[in-house]
Amino acid sequence: MRAIWKGAIAFGLVNVPVKVYSATEDHDISLHQVHNADGGRIRYQRRCEVCSQVIDYSDIEKAFEEDGRTVVLSKEELKAIPAENSHEIEVVQFVPSEQLEPMMFEKSYYLEPDSKSPKAYVLLRRALEDTDRVAIVQFALREKTRLGALRIKDDVLVLQSLLWPDEVREANFPSLEADVRISAQERDMSAALVESMAADFDPASFTDDYQVQLRQLIEAKLEQGESLDTEETFGVEAGEGSKGEVIDLMEALKRSLDRKRGSGSAAGSAGDEAGGDSGGAAGEGEEETKPARKRSTSAPAKSADKPPAGKTSSSKSAGDKAGAAKSSEAKGAASKSAGSRSAAAKSTAAKPAAKSAAGKATGTRARKPA
Repeated sequence: MRAIWKGAIAFGLVNVPVKVYSATEDHDISLHQVHNADGGRIRYQRRCEVCSQVIDYSDIEKAFEEDGRTVVLSKEELKAIPAENSHEIEVVQFVPSEQLEPMMFEKSYYLEPDSKSPKAYVLLRRALEDTDRVAIVQFALREKTRLGALRIKDDVLVLQSLLWPDEVREANFPSLEADVRISAQERDMSAALVESMAADFDPASFTDDYQVQLRQLIEAKLEQGESLDTEETFGVEAGEGSKGEVIDLMEALKRSLDRKRGSGSAAGSAGDEAGGDSGGAAGEGEEETKPARKRSTSAPAKSADKPPAGKTSSSKSAGDKAGAAKSSEAKGAASKSAGSRSAAAKSTAAKPAAKSAAGKATGTRARKPA
């Protein structure tokens, strides 16, 4: 950075030499004017109305006109004004920062110590820190006496020029004097909308969209020339903007709130849906694999007395649930009929043996009394 001015802060009888630097800069793309017929550059000439000649800057003086009279002031006469020659930033007051109206802030400057020892600079900075106040100063810069505020930013003294009170226009709008009634529901919804948009201010998260799109337009024009298609470049028709729709205030608040809530919960709901799908797939796979474990057709007859090893009550319930399916129902019916047939055959074969055994037992018992 290059210093634009040198001076000293007058802090009582303490003198603080400083260099002044512009704290801000303009990054806007610079455009110049050309003739639309041949592209020739348009130049502004300082032409005299009397002799019609183009005048060099060194031959130009400044003048003031009032009531038909003109006073011409030479450069030497302007430099003779005492305030113009002053290189002092005079501290006149220390005030609470909240008493400064932000609308009065004009331009910001960094102040760098301009002496071998920065002790006086650090002392003033510490005084502002300890008292939590802002120094109101007066100084002359670029042919104008200015009012300023001296504050601290990142351990550096910052001078912010202020507008004079008569330079701030008064807001006088009769339309604001009308009696407007706001319902409690409207206030609640607007408060909810504010809360949904609440965040900590981070200037780096914002972008100058116009400059980005202007650069995009320039690059597209350099590449495509006169065949440039703005609709293809920007994805919208040339001149198309947001078309405001006049709707009810409550409806506008509802739509705004729904949109904010929807965008905030979109990520969470997407994650829940993904988790739900994976969980459902796992459950379905589990239910499909459990019926496959049931292979033996004779198992139902044995399971009535003692469950096979490795089978738990949960597998029984899973088997019962799976039995609700048509395919499993058919298989279960087939296995049950096969099991019942074998059981019936066994019981039929066992009946004669039981009868003979009973007969033997009866005969034996009958011979004992004889």
